[in-house]
Amino acid sequence: MSSTSVFDLAPGCPVVPVVVIEDAADAVPLARALVAGGLPLIEVTLRTPAALDAVRAIAAEVPEAVVGAGTVVSPAGVADAVGAGARFLVSPGWTEGLLGAMRDSGVPFLPGVSTASEVVALLERGVSDMKFFPAEAAGGIPYLTSLAGPLPRARFCPTGGISPASAPAYLALPNVGCVGGTWMLPPDALAARDWARVESLARGAADLGVPVSR
Repeated sequence: MSSTSVFDLAPGCPVVPVVVIEDAADAVPLARALVAGGLPLIEVTLRTPAALDAVRAIAAEVPEAVVGAGTVVSPAGVADAVGAGARFLVSPGWTEGLLGAMRDSGVPFLPGVSTASEVVALLERGVSDMKFFPAEAAGGIPYLTSLAGPLPRARFCPTGGISPASAPAYLALPNVGCVGGTWMLPPDALAARDWARVESLARGAADLGVPVSR
């Protein structure tokens, strides 16, 4: 298990772009736009056939980026992602088998949780960094605020339904290390390969502020 936290891979970076890539040829220019905008920590979700090739391309050609794999849901997915060059892993949930594979991978990881019992179970297993998903649907800021008192060791990356308007309030919570989002990746900009717009939106996200838990 890596001793490095996902939250420490890009200190001061408040937002992790959650990227769905349909064409691996877009991976490098997209990653360069995000890095130029101040968001070097990039989660490429394993939801498309192009995802692993996208991770490989970013890892090989955009050294300033810290590329990771999201939507990791099986031990095989862990192996594939790390083999492609992923430097961190994110899952929407966890099982004992998946957690074991992520721990054995040697890279930092964020297992997904949405209930207090899941958080307690991970803390019991020595894992304190987690993804809170789906953030807004699972209770959002009030829920995370409620968890901070009884479970102060848990630190979260809330993802799911977060916007530029709500992100600062999440980032102000003492148990939030960063947030995940897609608003800097509007579908029309990606379809048009408007990397300048992506860079501009990324810059706005990077300016939202540093989480207080840093």
